[in-house]
Amino acid sequence: MTDTWGIVVAGGSGDRFGGPKQFELLGGEPLWEWARRSLVEGGVAEVVLVGNMEGAVGPGERRRDSVAAGLAMVPSDAPYVLVHDAARPLASPALVTAVLARLRRGDAAGVVPATAVKDATKRVDGERVVAVVPRDDLVSVQTPQGFQAAMLREAHASVEGDAADDAELVAAIGGVVVIVDGEVTNVKVTVPADLRLVEAIHAS
Repeated sequence: MTDTWGIVVAGGSGDRFGGPKQFELLGGEPLWEWARRSLVEGGVAEVVLVGNMEGAVGPGERRRDSVAAGLAMVPSDAPYVLVHDAARPLASPALVTAVLARLRRGDAAGVVPATAVKDATKRVDGERVVAVVPRDDLVSVQTPQGFQAAMLREAHASVEGDAADDAELVAAIGGVVVIVDGEVTNVKVTVPADLRLVEAIHAS
């Protein structure tokens, strides 16, 4: 699969974690290395690291700026790009392969892993619950997210403002984004308790 490149976003300040979480160790290796290796073992030919580590591309102010910095290093003729967060170290190579396989079907601009929302969901106004949000058609999305590279480049070039993820940018220019089954173990490390959960999953 030499036509697929990956970008690992590893430049966040980790305000909610209390420091740059991408450098925390899991099994003796930093979280960003776990994310990079999962892409490679899942079939990605080359990976661009974006962050403040040796050999990486410097990060931007926002997440989307960091992705754009990584995208600038991807050859213009590469048809597929996967974007992954260093904060999700337990994404399996099998998940990477599943995202790639769905992307290669050619009928979607983007592919995102997703899991069903299990908890009851409410809309609130301050501390007051004002509505129940049906969850039957809601999912929680993860990374790695795969894209037709040309569509991802167009989205970054033409969509202004910030976005939660690259799938939002691609959808904003009319790109079809589809889901594949995510992994419940693909936990995002946001606060210190998340890292303890990841360590427990890794040890099990």
